[in-house]
Amino acid sequence: MLSPEGLVAAVAALTFLGLLAWHLLVARLEVPGGLEEDEEEEEEEEEGTPILTEDGVGCCRLLCKPSALAQHLERSLGRSAALRGGPWPWPRWPRLRLLQQLLQPPDPAPALVREHLQVPDGGLVALDWLVGPRGGAGSRRRGSGGPPSPVLLLIPNAAGKVPGGLLQLGRRALELGYEPVVFNRRGHNGCPLATPKLQPFGDPGDLREAVAYVRCRHPGAPLLAVSEGSGSGLLLAYLGESGSSSRLAAAACISPIFRARDWFEASLPRLYEWPLLLHLKRGLSRYAGALAEAVDVAKLLGSRSLRELEEALFCGTTGWETYWERNEPLRDADEVAVPVLCVCSADDPVRGPPARTLPRELFRSSPYFFLLLTPRGGHCGFPQRGPGRCWAHEAVLEYFRAIGEFLRAEERRTGVPQPRRWGGPVPEPPAFTWQRSYTR
Repeated sequence: MLSPEGLVAAVAALTFLGLLAWHLLVARLEVPGGLEEDEEEEEEEEEGTPILTEDGVGCCRLLCKPSALAQHLERSLGRSAALRGGPWPWPRWPRLRLLQQLLQPPDPAPALVREHLQVPDGGLVALDWLVGPRGGAGSRRRGSGGPPSPVLLLIPNAAGKVPGGLLQLGRRALELGYEPVVFNRRGHNGCPLATPKLQPFGDPGDLREAVAYVRCRHPGAPLLAVSEGSGSGLLLAYLGESGSSSRLAAAACISPIFRARDWFEASLPRLYEWPLLLHLKRGLSRYAGALAEAVDVAKLLGSRSLRELEEALFCGTTGWETYWERNEPLRDADEVAVPVLCVCSADDPVRGPPARTLPRELFRSSPYFFLLLTPRGGHCGFPQRGPGRCWAHEAVLEYFRAIGEFLRAEERRTGVPQPRRWGGPVPEPPAFTWQRSYTR
């Protein structure tokens, strides 16, 4: 005989499973195009070079313009143990994986040291430096006689939510000798909103200031950047606008959103949109008084979708069309001048079908863009056997290692110092006003 408490728990569990089954069924029925589109996408997935591991097994493909660097990456990724990890038990249910990511209890948070950086218009952004697990021995540091540790800039999604997966990547990088730091936009993740202005989706101005500060603080260290999900729009826009002056050695995007306007206008999975919408509204409600002079707060907090919220925040005077002319992530993709690895899954329920959302021509024509495409992996998931394991993280770190190895080999071969090299001579630090940085 069940106790009243047990009966309530059983009813709650059954209700949850019923809602989950309903959502998965509806999501399946809502897929446009049906079987024909699925078959077309599977055919397109065959494009690119298969990445074969040492045991001859291939689980993903690399699409890029042929080059010496591309060949080196193929060999390095093929040797990586990351691509030999076992798959998730339910590979064809990416929405279930997304739900698991949302409900999974977070791992113990690493210890962070926060700095606030004042940007030219008086606004504030926050940099969270990972220094080790709480109660641990702190981050590893290289000896004073060795080369400086690479700095890894971590960029969360556009809602400013720092997921556990991104912190796992930072923790793993810390173990390998990197200096990881999380970039928080103004008003996000506890960063004070000092001006009645937030950062538009693809406006890299604040990120440019943060990169200049990090380069000034670590002038001789290679600077790398990784973004997750919708946060990739900011990184791609920065790389395009900055061109050869980006100060980055290499970059990587995990489950990026390439065509942002189409993404906002599409029907996003409710499991993804609703939590992000609530997260954004909760953060914005803290600054309702400060924002009242710039936006319609009632319309903002009454938004029923991410598109409505984006329009209420940024399109009051410019309009939706003009906003995306200035904020599309790939608007200046031809100017990108550093290697960029994009790790994508063909079954990503948040980005959408590959046939409509992957800019394959960009990867075919640009020598700087590399697409690592796997058939299954969901959105920012890419699970493999073992708790808290994400093979995309290991693939990204292997990619950074391979880039450094390639640049050093090119320097030895040609005798010409490579730009943004690992362990090279200390460059002139950028001009920067240190008084604009302080810690709270």
